[in-house]
Amino acid sequence: MSPCEGCSCGGGSCHNPQEKGRKPGRVPWLMLVLLCFIGFAVLFAQLFGKKAQAAPTPTPTQGVQEMSQQINPDPAQRFPVKSQEELKQQLTPLQYAVTQQGDTERPFMNEYDAHFEPGIYVDITTGEPLFLSTDKFNSGCGWPAFSKPIDPKLIEEIRDTSHGMIRTEVRSALGDVHLGHVFTDGPQELGGLRYCINSASLRFIPQAEMDKEGYGDYLKLLD
Repeated sequence: MSPCEGCSCGGGSCHNPQEKGRKPGRVPWLMLVLLCFIGFAVLFAQLFGKKAQAAPTPTPTQGVQEMSQQINPDPAQRFPVKSQEELKQQLTPLQYAVTQQGDTERPFMNEYDAHFEPGIYVDITTGEPLFLSTDKFNSGCGWPAFSKPIDPKLIEEIRDTSHGMIRTEVRSALGDVHLGHVFTDGPQELGGLRYCINSASLRFIPQAEMDKEGYGDYLKLLD
């Protein structure tokens, strides 16, 4: 074994090119520190990663949807669908034309376009809540605009190719009435969607009257 083997340096002036410039004892300590750091990082990721997967934080939208489903587990029983004869007696000619025949009311000259009082908007035919005032915004289109329904399950979206356009029609899932259309030009901070809904398809229940009107259990959705 040469004097320089395993040095630095056991035999005077070192001529081993692998030893030139090496600082004794520095490299092993740095490697040990680095390995310890990597080990702690992996352990930290495993521990806290599992906790995050086990208990995901629900988004506000998920919370509203879940509460809505708990409030209204059997929509058909609570909000019965009326016959065509009943609807003809209950609705105005405009409301019937919009909800049952897919007509569209005039922009700006309707009941809820510029209406921003706290409360809920329900299907005019069944009374089932569909939209919250907290999700309503002024889009400038001339019709009530919402960023989302209370729960996506409450509505159906259907491809609409009428009038030479390709649009997405929005209908109430339970009442099967024409509500309006949904577009992808809504505010990005609200999700990017604009549910453009006819006032004639809706009935507004003010927050102050929700309990009296039988919607007291929906008040917590407005908190």
